[in-house]
Amino acid sequence: MNNTMAPPLSARPPGPADPTGPTDVDVLSDVVTSLRSGRPFANREDRQGTWHIPFAPFAGAGFHVVLSGSCRLLTEDGSLTLNAGDVILTPHGTRHDLADLAHGDRHSPTSLLCGAYQLDQAQTHPLLADLPPVIHLRSEVGHHPSLHSAISLLGDELQQTRQGTASALSTLLDLLLIYMLRAWLEEESERGAPGWSAVLADPAVSAALSAMHDDPAHPWTVEELGRRGNLSRAAFARRFTGLVGQSPLAYLTWWRLGIAARLLKESDIPLEAVARRVGYTSRYAFANAFKRAHGVSPGRFGSSVPMAHDRPDGTAGP
Repeated sequence: MNNTMAPPLSARPPGPADPTGPTDVDVLSDVVTSLRSGRPFANREDRQGTWHIPFAPFAGAGFHVVLSGSCRLLTEDGSLTLNAGDVILTPHGTRHDLADLAHGDRHSPTSLLCGAYQLDQAQTHPLLADLPPVIHLRSEVGHHPSLHSAISLLGDELQQTRQGTASALSTLLDLLLIYMLRAWLEEESERGAPGWSAVLADPAVSAALSAMHDDPAHPWTVEELGRRGNLSRAAFARRFTGLVGQSPLAYLTWWRLGIAARLLKESDIPLEAVARRVGYTSRYAFANAFKRAHGVSPGRFGSSVPMAHDRPDGTAGP
């Protein structure tokens, strides 16, 4: 059966690399594209009185938005009070619960927007691995306007089904994931936190990453990548390794083989063509590198790594 799908942005046929011009791919978009699998879903929950909703662990990311009222988020580490406009992202599908929040003897009505994204767990990008189990984006006037605009549009589509709602929901859910991750990265960068917020905020390292993602098949050298950020080879290598946790060429190899794995799973592209798309001129060199990284030959990989299909409530996914 032909199961050809559009590959990640960075897996398109390579073009000539311009060592000075801007790249077409930003790292966050590329990472999200490479991890997404299946269809996202969302629903609106209107609750009043005493209530409790458990969410089982699952292979993906879940989110909740408090549209009105307030509630509690319960995790193994404790509880959080959520107010209208607050956003919760559970990027690793961590088990959690939502429950009513009593104000004395009064239980105010609460409206929630809940949903989830299926993620390919075969190769988790370090940007995602760097995220905490629970991200709490508090509602503050003037903060993250794009995120709250997407939430408003999504809530409107879920409240009233109209022509085009299915397409609108899919697009809005994609936007929402990007906006939630962007908001967290911006908040982390503002407080000077380490990790991938610092990686993407560093001009030299970010420029090199964008170049590798934009054209993974190009025969990049450390010196050439350093020129993207106006750094010497040695200074760039130290900065990249210190922030990312691996050398530039080690990251490039890891990213290339991750693209190859996705192409092998989701398309009928011949092995030689996959190898060329990720910078290998020899099928055998590619096969050896792929087996070292994934523990199985490229030809067998498609049937060896299951994709996630469970919703966070434990039911079968779409």
